[in-house]
Amino acid sequence: MALMFMPGQFAKRAEFYYQLAQYTAAGVTLTAALDQLSRKPPARSYRVPAQALLGHLAQGETLTDALSRMGNWLPAFDIALLHAGEQSGRLDACFRLLSDYYQDRARIARQLIADLAYPVALFHFAVFLLPFSAFFLSGDWKRYLLQTLGVVLPIYALIALVTYAAQSRHGERWRAFMEALLHRVPVLGRARRSLALSRLAAALEALLSAGVTIVEAWELAANACGSPALRRTVLGWRPLVDAGQTPAEVVTASRRFPELFSSQYSSGEISGKLEENLKRLHQYYNEEGSRKLHALAQWTPRLVYLAIVLFIGYRVIHFWMGYFQEVQNAAGF
Repeated sequence: MALMFMPGQFAKRAEFYYQLAQYTAAGVTLTAALDQLSRKPPARSYRVPAQALLGHLAQGETLTDALSRMGNWLPAFDIALLHAGEQSGRLDACFRLLSDYYQDRARIARQLIADLAYPVALFHFAVFLLPFSAFFLSGDWKRYLLQTLGVVLPIYALIALVTYAAQSRHGERWRAFMEALLHRVPVLGRARRSLALSRLAAALEALLSAGVTIVEAWELAANACGSPALRRTVLGWRPLVDAGQTPAEVVTASRRFPELFSSQYSSGEISGKLEENLKRLHQYYNEEGSRKLHALAQWTPRLVYLAIVLFIGYRVIHFWMGYFQEVQNAAGF
């Protein structure tokens, strides 16, 4: 499947998971649900993958194994979370979580594109119109193209490169590098950390509720959270836990987890209400991460608009300074 960065692509993925959640929550088997979706998919591009999944499941493969054979059709985060859902018997909850995740990303993408439409149009207007007067007088095509396409094409290339680099389909090392890089970005870094903790808490709650052992549940949830840093931290706990430390102790001692998360987890482990506290942590960090992403989607177009206004002001001043310089030269000053 092509890289996902448009609202329509996110919305179709959300609808795909939503329908799977509805079917499985109603007691329909996964095979029957995929059969229905292969007949009436949310988009034509989902028909062939759904049929391929049905073929793998008919051969006795698990859902995780079948998805792993689908190449880059699903991101690693989706596969890891569905693996946790399959292990816990809570596939319907994981389908619902993924549906909400992609629906929120679609909403943010729509807002960002709508807010960027005017400043982007203004930017192109400035780039192509401001040098036009000089081109009209000189007829120098090469200079005009250099002043226009020479500005917009590198920006297009940079946007495409950033979009591709931020995809979750790359290897572990690349995703770890991008995570470390993006975590330094104000607002965006905290939003990503909050959403990773939210997914971790949701997967952990589903696994523990299904009776999976605490150590295995943590490792599966770490694989499903989408954060290479959290995954490395959790997988490094095994020697400590085997030596007698409880998960609450290693969570509290780790600098990777915020104080709120560690305190809520510790109190839940002591009181026997761990699943309830994990649900609260999932809700809190999901709302916190979504709020920051929405704020970023609102302020990014404003900053872009300010940068474009400053760019236009610079080009106008530069033009008039050049014009007055030519007038002075012609007058012999």
